[in-house]
Amino acid sequence: MQTYPLLPHPDHPPSRIRSVEAKIIGFDGQWLRLRWRMEGSQAIVIPPFAGKGRADGLWQTTCFELFLKPDGAQAYAEFNLSPSERWAAYDFTSYREGMSERAAPREPDSTIRVGQSMAIFDAAIPAGALPAADCAMGLSAVIEEQGGIKSYWALAHAEGKPDFHAASCFAARLAAPHAA
Repeated sequence: MQTYPLLPHPDHPPSRIRSVEAKIIGFDGQWLRLRWRMEGSQAIVIPPFAGKGRADGLWQTTCFELFLKPDGAQAYAEFNLSPSERWAAYDFTSYREGMSERAAPREPDSTIRVGQSMAIFDAAIPAGALPAADCAMGLSAVIEEQGGIKSYWALAHAEGKPDFHAASCFAARLAAPHAA
């Protein structure tokens, strides 16, 4: 599967994080499996375990995100995945408009592993929660480091403040799921 290097927003540089990359590690009729790998993770802030369940505001600390916009549509979906195991999924009718909770047939799974200088966050999103179409895709991460330093990582960034909803962030493609 393809690896996507993420870029830090130039106005919010990381302290010790040297790189972040995202990868689709599997996609079938049941699950979309993703992995984010961070190099230089010695100072990363990991939200405490909170157990599965929906939660808003996950992006306020270390969080990993997926955006999917079906071809030809203005509407898109956002998925927020936290190392705490909390998650959120939203639908938007257009750019930052018409936000509502997105239905999911079951909860996503996630886990983080942190080593001396590297961390890996794995997540699995149920395929039934995803748009059933070819999509423009955005992969991103908010990484908080000790001292309150936050960096914002994406495939690309628009001018101005960090904004993962910007069209420029939808810089990759995800084909519709196929049956298992």
